[in-house]
Amino acid sequence: MKVATITTAGLALSVMCVLGSQAFAQDDVSETAIPESAEMEAASPELSGQETALLEGPTFKYETGNILLPNKVATLKLRDSYRYLNPAETEKLLVAWGNEPGSDTEGAIVPNDVDPLGEAGWAVILSYVKDGHVDDSDAAEINYDDLLDDMKKGIESENEARQKGGYQPVHLIGWAEKPRYDAANRKLYWAREINFEGSKAHALNYDVRVLGREGVLSMNAVAGIGQLGEIRTNMNPLIEVAEFNQGFRYADYNSNTDKVAEYGLGALIAGGVAAKLGFFGKLAAMLMVFKKFIILGLAAIGGFFAKLFGRKKDSAA
Repeated sequence: MKVATITTAGLALSVMCVLGSQAFAQDDVSETAIPESAEMEAASPELSGQETALLEGPTFKYETGNILLPNKVATLKLRDSYRYLNPAETEKLLVAWGNEPGSDTEGAIVPNDVDPLGEAGWAVILSYVKDGHVDDSDAAEINYDDLLDDMKKGIESENEARQKGGYQPVHLIGWAEKPRYDAANRKLYWAREINFEGSKAHALNYDVRVLGREGVLSMNAVAGIGQLGEIRTNMNPLIEVAEFNQGFRYADYNSNTDKVAEYGLGALIAGGVAAKLGFFGKLAAMLMVFKKFIILGLAAIGGFFAKLFGRKKDSAA
């Protein structure tokens, strides 16, 4: 078994890290086990059992079927081809990917045929923000090309600061899949192509937001741009599996009692929710190098958010 050399570097981005290295896969959805490696022991006879386990990565306990999320507001109706990791198991995965402990998630979804620690591994990380009911009345008014230009400018404006901090510049290349809003089901999804300067491979950041009565459920997957077809194939059915429970659905909103979020759909796409999630803040936002870069999703930052939130507040006044 080949052992990858790992290096790390921080990036000041409110983002998601979702790829890994090493290889293990098993059809048993209750628990994934990694066999002992004779090759590893022969090549490194002085490694202890604990050290070998660390190099090979953790094992995971998966769940299947209908999954009530820990916050009780939504349910995943998983099909036979998907597995669920609860928040504790997701924490193990994120730490294995190089993030600091202490992430706050609602778990993760992993396709049955995907090894999350493999070189082409990926998972969908679930997070929830209870910022209020997101008004989607601006859906038909958003110019996604203009929004992309603003996001690019916001990201480029931070590159000088990143370089001074010793980090590589980041460039938003464009939409890998232009944003689409399913008004009937209150689901917003899009994909971005991203480049970390110095990396030969571009990143794919695929995002889904499910709007509810009191907040937004986020489903984030990140992979190499060459995996767009695979991710799109898997994300399309995954968009359908997440549903808010009775009492927490978008249609359950009560204008007399419920809080309204201070942003609309445009801010969701630009990264407003990501910037607010404690999970993203706790991520070390580390860039790790295996045989290829681990890729991070990213959000536009700085004054652009302030303008988006300000416009929303003005319109609500």
